Amino acid sequence: MPSPTGPTNRMTKQQLTDLPDDRLVLLFAKGINTAFDVILERHKMRVFNYILHVVKDEDVANDIFQDTFIKVVTTVRQGRYTPDGRFAAWLMRIAHNLIIDHFRQSKSEATVSADDTDLNIFNRLELASDTVEDLMVDAAIRDDVRRMVRELPREQRQVLVMRYYSNMSFKEIADRTGVSINTALGRMRYALLNLRRKAAPNLLELTR
Repeated sequence: MPSPTGPTNRMTKQQLTDLPDDRLVLLFAKGINTAFDVILERHKMRVFNYILHVVKDEDVANDIFQDTFIKVVTTVRQGRYTPDGRFAAWLMRIAHNLIIDHFRQSKSEATVSADDTDLNIFNRLELASDTVEDLMVDAAIRDDVRRMVRELPREQRQVLVMRYYSNMSFKEIADRTGVSINTALGRMRYALLNLRRKAAPNLLELTR
């Protein structure tokens, strides 16, 4: 893409710093690379700190951080980003999805997709949030959910851990625990109900 001509490509870095995210993205899409430098500087610490807070490993966090901004560059350059005033939320969604990919690939503590509405208790990154601070609160909530899982009755905790941390089917869980599939399903249902009851007061406390 040829470099644009006119006053925009002669803007100083300070002038660019005063622009909103979506304006910077449009300028970067037109070939003004300094605009991306401003975007990176504006968001890098919050994005990295969020990733590190979730993955708990600095090397992994660095890899995911770099992949996040590579994907931003690729998406913008391909003209697939639509400015809507919510760049920060879009950026965090990319980081969040890459974190999910990491956990799936490493078969470590998997983050459950929000596609399953019954399991939103495990994935409270509501990415319509206006501020990265809100996303950081959601990460803290996920840590609190892990604590609540440990407080479940043994049989409920066992089924839940097998299902979502070990990615086992309900048939596999039933075979492993020596119960029927219906019993395994029932234990999962009670586990989720108990988590919701425990979550309500804890989430209120976290978001005050």
